[in-house]
Amino acid sequence: MSLQNRVTPRGEIVASGGRGLMMGNRGILHDDNRRIVRYSQVRRWITCLTEYRGIRRVVMRPHSWTELFFLDEATAFAAGHRPCAECRRPDYRRYCELWATCFGEPVGADIVDRQLHQDRLAGPRTKRTYKAQLADLPDGAYIADVDRAWLLWGDALFAWSPLWYTERRKRSGNREVDVLTPRSTVAVFAAGYRPAIHPSAEEVARQ
Repeated sequence: MSLQNRVTPRGEIVASGGRGLMMGNRGILHDDNRRIVRYSQVRRWITCLTEYRGIRRVVMRPHSWTELFFLDEATAFAAGHRPCAECRRPDYRRYCELWATCFGEPVGADIVDRQLHQDRLAGPRTKRTYKAQLADLPDGAYIADVDRAWLLWGDALFAWSPLWYTERRKRSGNREVDVLTPRSTVAVFAAGYRPAIHPSAEEVARQ
């Protein structure tokens, strides 16, 4: 039986097979029986490498932070996470540098985490979304359409699933859409940050 530790672009924590490309955490979310009992414990939501310096962890070990898994980096960003400053130092620095370019202030983890916390949640366990024109959104952003989450990448939209991208649609025309990726992260994408994407997007594009 799959553990409840896969994160959707909406930030929900669900049970699903497969691990994805990225790992992350929001603090200790599980009980001694490895059941999820809270949505978040801390404001610092990070995204980590699945392998780092040979460190091996027991998933959902009692009284230790809960290992969460994401299909890819774009999914983690949509959920409201940001790069870890330890295992992903270059990505963290790049993200912060572009953040400062966007918002005109020196930036560190506390500033980023405080703003992301406001951007990702409208209330307890309630995802904050906002409206934008499809043509104005950068690659890497996620939108919600017909109860599905879609990645914007190049000239296409890719339908998210826990294991891989399942469908491709042409990104054409312009319309108002519901954006899942936090507003501040979308700005960082527009400034030049390119999130890592699961290879299944390329496979679907070739079909």
